[in-house]
Amino acid sequence: MSLFPRTLQKLVLIVRTDLSMGQGKIASQCAHAALECYLKASKGFFKPIGPKLWLMTGQPKIVLRVQSETELMSLAEAAKKAGLSTVAIRDAGRTQLKPGTVTVLGIGPGAADRVDSVTSHLKLL
Repeated sequence: MSLFPRTLQKLVLIVRTDLSMGQGKIASQCAHAALECYLKASKGFFKPIGPKLWLMTGQPKIVLRVQSETELMSLAEAAKKAGLSTVAIRDAGRTQLKPGTVTVLGIGPGAADRVDSVTSHLKLL
C-alpha cells in the first residue's frame, strides 16, 4: 500500500475576465494565488501528504475564467463545502485596479476529482 493517495493533486486558478486586466497583471495575480494556496495548504491538517504530493507531481495548475465577482465567490463557497482550501486574491490597487478588488480565486491543491466537482464546467482562460 502506498503512503500517498491515488488521486492526482491539482490547483485551479480562476480569473475574473470582467476586469479587463492586462496579461502581466493576470500572471501576477495568478502567481499570488498559487503561492498563497500552497502556503495555506502547507499549514493544514494534511500538510505531510497533500502539498508534498502536489510538489512531487509537477505542481499541476489549471487557469480558468469567470465573468463576475459573484460567480467567483459562489465557486469559493462551493469549494469550501467540498472540503477544499480556497484563497481569494485582492489587489493592492497600485496599478490597474482599485484597492481590494478580488481578481483571482485559488482552489487547492487538492484531489483532482474533488476540484473538478466544483470547477469542471468552467472554460480555460
